[in-house]
Amino acid sequence: MLNEIVPGKEESNVLKKAAEHFIKKLNSELKNAKAIVGGSVAKDTFLKGDYDIDIFVQFEKEKYKNKDISEILHTKLKLVFKSTSKITGLHKIHGSRDYFQIRQDPFTFEAIPILKIRKTGDAENITDISPLHTEFVKKYQHLADEIRLAKAFCKANKLYGAESYIRGFSGYTLEILIIAHNSFENLMKAASRWKPGIRIDVKAHGVEKLNKSKLSPIIVIDPVQPDRNTAAALSEKKFDEFVKLARDFLHNPSPEFFKQKKFDLERIKSASILRIIPLKGKEDIVGAKLIKCMEYIHRKLKEEGYEVIEHDWHWDDKEAYFWYFVKNKNLPQEKKHYGPPVKENKHLEEFRKKYSHYKIKNDGFRVYVELKRMHTNVNHFLKELVEKDMYIREKVREIKIL
Repeated sequence: MLNEIVPGKEESNVLKKAAEHFIKKLNSELKNAKAIVGGSVAKDTFLKGDYDIDIFVQFEKEKYKNKDISEILHTKLKLVFKSTSKITGLHKIHGSRDYFQIRQDPFTFEAIPILKIRKTGDAENITDISPLHTEFVKKYQHLADEIRLAKAFCKANKLYGAESYIRGFSGYTLEILIIAHNSFENLMKAASRWKPGIRIDVKAHGVEKLNKSKLSPIIVIDPVQPDRNTAAALSEKKFDEFVKLARDFLHNPSPEFFKQKKFDLERIKSASILRIIPLKGKEDIVGAKLIKCMEYIHRKLKEEGYEVIEHDWHWDDKEAYFWYFVKNKNLPQEKKHYGPPVKENKHLEEFRKKYSHYKIKNDGFRVYVELKRMHTNVNHFLKELVEKDMYIREKVREIKIL
């Protein structure tokens, strides 16, 4: 399996030379700042075929702590790359501190402005600490391929990424988990027994300094920043999926666990499927809107009376799909519309007045009336919902049922 995920010597050299060339050009224009390679390229934990390169631009803290280092870097990048024909775009990405994406086929560089610090307490922004993360992981270079296995495993199973629309494992969290367990196989064995609340603390910092608002199903204490849980973004759903996959892998180890599955509409053809053209914008923000939209539609289906067995989504660069497997695709013509509890006399009277032309019934606890559904078929209901609901229309560019 390693030969499919570990870059060869030639590929590694090409990637590192591209990073060196980028850094050399940028540093020629920088004063009191220095560009360095960061992320998985610096740690040598990047996957075969992954041409994303993080470049951290360190500004001297004393000189720049009260200045807009994002705008300073933006000016320098425009100056350096204005005449480079291979550059297909310099894009500003908005965040807690703006950074920049530069495409130079086949590479994608992310230039991230940071303040140069020596200890975590000096950081003005979480990204300032990134070089310290790199220093820590590089001490465990002998585990690089084990880290690659963990990353490939999570990417193949949609568990990779701490973005709000994914809520999975960050690359740094996986690096810490491998360092804690010393191999991918050991991580699988441990994860197969995990229960919510498990704690990973490779430097034995303890939880005293931990930010209690950042708890999650697994607590991974940052070795270089003890008050931080690197797995704070991980959802219960992703945690449960990881534990189950670990058990499945141990039961039947297979290369298939590391291979990304091609999205296949045919596989979900029995579901109700929506095709979406997302809004343009920052990936994390667009993705978050898609997730909110999918879950909103899920709630509407349940409110209407449909029993949703499973729902999920897929998103690539241009379009997304939501799908809902429902137990009952056709509902009765009439539905129960519930009012207040029978003991709430004031609200009960208001409900009676509103539905004076209907027979008021009660189930022993709450009153209700039987109303006619406009649509009894799930696809007809979805079609009208996505065409008329403004909450949905504001979250996407286009949406239609297939």
